[in-house]
Amino acid sequence: MSTITRICFARHGETDWNAERRMQGHIDIPLNSHGQAQAQLLAQSLQRAGHAFDHLYSSDLQRAADTAKQVSHALELNITIDPIFRERHVGVLQGLRLDDAPHAVPEVWQAHLAREIQHDLGGGESIQQFHERAQRALAMLVAAHAGQTILVVSHGGTLDMMYRIATKQALDQARVAIVPNTSLNWIAFDGETWSVERWADTDHLSTLALDNVDL
Repeated sequence: MSTITRICFARHGETDWNAERRMQGHIDIPLNSHGQAQAQLLAQSLQRAGHAFDHLYSSDLQRAADTAKQVSHALELNITIDPIFRERHVGVLQGLRLDDAPHAVPEVWQAHLAREIQHDLGGGESIQQFHERAQRALAMLVAAHAGQTILVVSHGGTLDMMYRIATKQALDQARVAIVPNTSLNWIAFDGETWSVERWADTDHLSTLALDNVDL
């Protein structure tokens, strides 16, 4: 058995709130018609590629779970739903458009922009807490599936955190990872360290992807 554990993280398809540049967090917004088309293209692409995934996980939020259902049907894999793969809870920013947040909650917005890692954004999840949850998720996957290849359908902010863990990017640094809707993002664990194998693969989408990592 391989000693390398590979995880492919797929971001969910587009929602109306993605298109409106409205922050979702834990608010449960469904896929829009564009997002449903993206999910279908993702499933078809994975089926054609013939990746031998051993297991499929998804966040419990419907935008991720409904994306995962398309993949599940195409690959004939059962889905394990787990809220550990949810988006970050962004407190009072949830439901606000990016253009409105600086005026509605200016102090919280500034903390968000500054990436203050202990700030919970008004009853949400701090960056530090979010990082710890992502670490627990990776540890769980490695413990359950060492040497296997796993597919996880999750969220833009969660995938950005996985990128930070794999590349050792500081939590308070501005993001460098792009995470388009239904992009494929591969990381690997060799028993000691994480690494990024491939990131932001959207070859299956042509022009259908938005990069709204924080939404």
